[in-house]
Amino acid sequence: MSAPLAGIRIIEVGHMLAGPYCGLMLADMGAEVIKIETPEGDIGRTVSPHFVGPHNAYFASLNRNKKSVVLDLASDEGLAALGRIVETSHALVTNLRPSAIRKLGLTYDTLRNWNERLVCVALTGYGLDGPYADNPAYDYVIQAMTGVMALTGDPKAPPTKAGYSAVDNSAGLVAAVGLLAKIVQGQGGQVDVAMYDVMLSQLNYLAGAALNAGETIERLADSSHPYVVPAQIFPTTDGWLTLFITHDKFWKTFCDEIGHPEWAVDRKFATMAGRRTHRVEVIAAISTVLHQDSAAEWVRRLGPLGIVVAEVGTLNAALRSDIAAARALIVPLGDGSLPLQAVACPIRFQGFTPVYGLPPLLDEHGDAVLGRVAT
Repeated sequence: MSAPLAGIRIIEVGHMLAGPYCGLMLADMGAEVIKIETPEGDIGRTVSPHFVGPHNAYFASLNRNKKSVVLDLASDEGLAALGRIVETSHALVTNLRPSAIRKLGLTYDTLRNWNERLVCVALTGYGLDGPYADNPAYDYVIQAMTGVMALTGDPKAPPTKAGYSAVDNSAGLVAAVGLLAKIVQGQGGQVDVAMYDVMLSQLNYLAGAALNAGETIERLADSSHPYVVPAQIFPTTDGWLTLFITHDKFWKTFCDEIGHPEWAVDRKFATMAGRRTHRVEVIAAISTVLHQDSAAEWVRRLGPLGIVVAEVGTLNAALRSDIAAARALIVPLGDGSLPLQAVACPIRFQGFTPVYGLPPLLDEHGDAVLGRVAT
């Protein structure tokens, strides 16, 4: 089976994370992704202190399977060279500021002169237009402005950012969806994806409660769910346990297993509505029981009963987990001559296995893509 996006050519004028992550998803699915860089290169090439051979670990995690071409888009020569690439491309994605996007001619209105069917995706902080369009936009700032930080962490602690770049990654995925939707439609045009919009959209049911019921959404202790009880982390003798019980039948099973069958008929505890109303009392009772044994032991006892439960682990443990091994999630980049690894594409297709190439060296493919004679 050929790659799902075989024959699709994408131009990426991106840097750091959001734009490159969009390009990464497309490249893993078989698209030819041509990464246009300045002579200095994507800042992601140096942002991490970790190198494997000539490859920066940060850059490698976001730019495998791509081709690097250096162009000075501020020059007539660079713009003309970009136009030649545009002529045979399906889409362009960029995550520069709107003013830079327009100055460099990276909009559909400009690039349609070379290819009317080109899809142009502008991945910005606050959209291509509007009073905030050219304000600086970073993952941290968008998390702060959309309420994500205010909803994360312990209520007695300061607002907390998500432990990874939730905004950049989410925006990159949404940009890829928008780009592919326009390609399927078969029409060129401008696609406008704003990180602010993406994060408000991802707060979906919480935003719905605020909009439709006037609810003031606040963060709860121990990563608690606002509506499901119990659904949070609990301390055990050796760490933390995640327990998530959504149905009353599993609540009864849980109560029987931990030696408190009376909770399954107590009006305060028996139903989700009752547990939500009496959250403090319910959580205190559960905490007393779960603190009597280890997280692993509770997983051993409760997991086989169909109860959603897991130890709170580390990233390093997840990378070495049986699940990661069974799903072949850790892959070498290139031919294995360098000990450079990454997490595999999360999308699986029957009959197709991605090839995970090395990230490109700066301008590694300039001669080939532009038809230049190597010197």
